[in-house]
Amino acid sequence: MISRRDALWFIGGSIAALSSGPALAQTGARTVTDAAGRKVTVPAKINKVFAAGTPAAITLYTLAPDLLAGWPDPIRQDRLAYLPPKYAALPVTGRLTGRANTANVESVLAAKPDLVLDIGTVAPIYASLADRVQQQTSIPYILLDGALARTPALYRELGQILDAGTAAAALAGYAADLLAQVKARVSYVPRSERARVYYARGPEGLETGLAGSINAEMLDFVGAQNVAATGEKRNIATVSPEQILSWNPEDVVTIDRRFYQGVWHDPIWEEVDAVKFKRVFLAPDKPFGWFDTPPATNRLIGLKWLCSKLYNGLFTGDLGADTRDFYRRFYHIDLTQAQVAALLEPAA
Repeated sequence: MISRRDALWFIGGSIAALSSGPALAQTGARTVTDAAGRKVTVPAKINKVFAAGTPAAITLYTLAPDLLAGWPDPIRQDRLAYLPPKYAALPVTGRLTGRANTANVESVLAAKPDLVLDIGTVAPIYASLADRVQQQTSIPYILLDGALARTPALYRELGQILDAGTAAAALAGYAADLLAQVKARVSYVPRSERARVYYARGPEGLETGLAGSINAEMLDFVGAQNVAATGEKRNIATVSPEQILSWNPEDVVTIDRRFYQGVWHDPIWEEVDAVKFKRVFLAPDKPFGWFDTPPATNRLIGLKWLCSKLYNGLFTGDLGADTRDFYRRFYHIDLTQAQVAALLEPAA
């Protein structure tokens, strides 16, 4: 698997995971090598893309929304207003990847796409799925690495595949500048003062993203210590209340409103420092999560938010203005003041 921490990816100076072959003389098709090392022939003109999972759908939507065949999962009613009506109304096509996948070969064929796209962890299981679906449908299937640090390179790769180089360069440049700024700011925080954080998922907060997983890599990127460093080679795990008390995190980040509302009066959590000192933070999630769910380019805007919560005073800019700018660039929508306020204070 390609290293998630390779500095060359961070500055966007290399796109080695994708290499274009010579155009086929008769069809104009191109051969590309995806992140799993698979050589895939794609059409010269791509008009519709089937997203294998939500990370692919979101990344594609930010770059070339008119190519998106549909959303892998239904979009919650309270999130629809954060998308332009045209794209909020796209059909639900189902997921080929992830837990409890809801799509199959018939779903792909029914959508009549020119390409199937998957973005996320590069592992043999996903490469095998890509080979199988491609063989059964005769539709090219590309797998790209979705690690946060590789976001600039990811946009350049996808722009090359979709012939959307100008738009991709703009988003890649924004991502590279933001990632560099966060890294530079965090470097000023002494290691002894880096946050010790637990990432709480689920209504009881007992599901978490393990250290080193794609679901919790936001913590790695901002230099925080993920207390759930178990050494297990999994992304998500369920832990016990006793383990939480043993870790005793100083900060807790959650994506679950039910957990956030109940944690303050939960006897399991009342002895945890993060609860005692009111250091539990609910991540914004409209139209897509700022911390996780899914682990895709939607997390970019969450980096400044996360730093502002974990490291007071690290960023002194206008987070509201940054939010409006990000949504205009990536989500193709101009937010109202009320929408910005609701995003920045989701617990309210």
